[in-house]
Amino acid sequence: MKPPSRRPRILVLNQYYWPGVEATARLLEELCAALADDYDVTVITGMLHGVSPGETTHRGVRVIRVRSTAFDRRQLGLRALNYLTYLAQSFRRAVGVPAPDAVLCMTDPPIIGNVALLVARRFRVPMIVVSQDVFPEVAVELGRIDNPFLILILRRAINFYLRRADRVVAIGNTMRERLIDKGARSERIEVIPNWVDTDTIVPLTRGNEWAVEHGLADKFVVMHSGNVGHAQDLDALVRAATFLRDLDDLRIVIIGAGARHAEVVDLATRLDVDNVLFAPYQPREVLSQSLSTADVHVVGLARGLSGYVVPSRLYGIMSAGRPVIVSAEDQSETAQLVRSVECGVVVPPGRAELLAGAMRDAYDGRLDLSEMGQRARAYVVQAGDTRWAIDRYRGLLTELLGARS
Repeated sequence: MKPPSRRPRILVLNQYYWPGVEATARLLEELCAALADDYDVTVITGMLHGVSPGETTHRGVRVIRVRSTAFDRRQLGLRALNYLTYLAQSFRRAVGVPAPDAVLCMTDPPIIGNVALLVARRFRVPMIVVSQDVFPEVAVELGRIDNPFLILILRRAINFYLRRADRVVAIGNTMRERLIDKGARSERIEVIPNWVDTDTIVPLTRGNEWAVEHGLADKFVVMHSGNVGHAQDLDALVRAATFLRDLDDLRIVIIGAGARHAEVVDLATRLDVDNVLFAPYQPREVLSQSLSTADVHVVGLARGLSGYVVPSRLYGIMSAGRPVIVSAEDQSETAQLVRSVECGVVVPPGRAELLAGAMRDAYDGRLDLSEMGQRARAYVVQAGDTRWAIDRYRGLLTELLGARS
C-alpha cells in the first residue's frame, strides 16, 4: 500500500516575526501565512519584549521563539549580542525539527544565511535567501562599522552563503546588481519587490477619525511613517521644517521608532521646530487612517545606500493613495519607481532646502497631489499587491522542489 503523501515542509529563519512591528516581520508573516495554504511552514524567530519563548501556531504557521537576548538595538554592541544569541539558538532548534524540503531566510541578522546554509546542507535541501538589504556595505556607508578586520570578516561570511544559495531574492534591480558584485550567481537571482495588502491598506478621507484624534484634520500634513533609523535621512526632513515656519497650518508628522529616534527628537528640539510632531508605530488596524491623514509622504534614503536598502514603506503609502516626495539618489529603486509611475517628485538626499521646496510646492498647489495619489494606488493594486508577490514565491518554490523530485 502506497504511504500517504505529506505536504512539503518549509523552514524559515529570521530574527523578527509576528507580532513584531518591523517591516520584515510584517512581510514575512504575510508570506508565511500565504504559503501555509500549500506547505507546512515552521518559523524560528527571536525574542520580543513582552512575548514568552516557546511554540505557538499563528495563521497556520508553526512559530518557534528561541531564548535570544532582546536588548535595546540602539547600541551596536547589544545589537550584536542579540544577533549572536539568536544565531546560536536558531541553529540549535533548526537541526532538531522534522526534515524540511527547503530552508528560507531573510537577512535579519545579516549572517543568518550562514546558519540557513548549514541547516540546508544538513538536510540536503535547497536554501533561499531573501535579501532585504546588502550587508556590511549599508553599515559601512552609514559609518556604523569602520573596523577593517570586522568588515572583511563580515564580507567573507556573507559572500560565502550568497555564492552557495540555490536562490537569492533581491527586492529591486539595483540591489540585484549589488548582489552580483558580491558573488551571487546571476542565474540564481530572482527580483521580487516587496509588497502590500491592498485590501487592508486603502485610501480614506484626510479628515478621518485618526486625523481628528491627533488634531490634524484641518492641517496640511507631511508624513514619514516607518523606521526612524540611520538609513532614512530624517535629519533633512527635520531641518526642512526650518524653511517652512511661515506655513502656520503645516505639520510634519514622524511616526515610528528606531535607533535614531531620540536623536531626531533632540534635533527638532534644538532647532525649535514646533511644526514637527512625533508618534509611535500605529497598530495595523489604523494604518489606512494614519497613512491617509497625510497630504504627502516623504521617503528618505541616505546618500550612498542606493541598491543596498529598498524602503518597503513606499508600497503602503501607494496603497493608501498618497503621493510621495522621495529624498534619495536617482539610481535608487524608490526614485526610479516614483518617477516611472509619476506619483511624486524626487530630490537629492541630504538637501533640506530642496526637500523644503518640494514640500512648499505641494502646499501651494503646484503639484497635483490627487492625481499622483490615484496613480500610486492604481500601480500598486496592479503590480505591488500581496497576491502578485506570493505567486512569485510559490513559483520559485515549485521550481526548486520540482527539480529535486
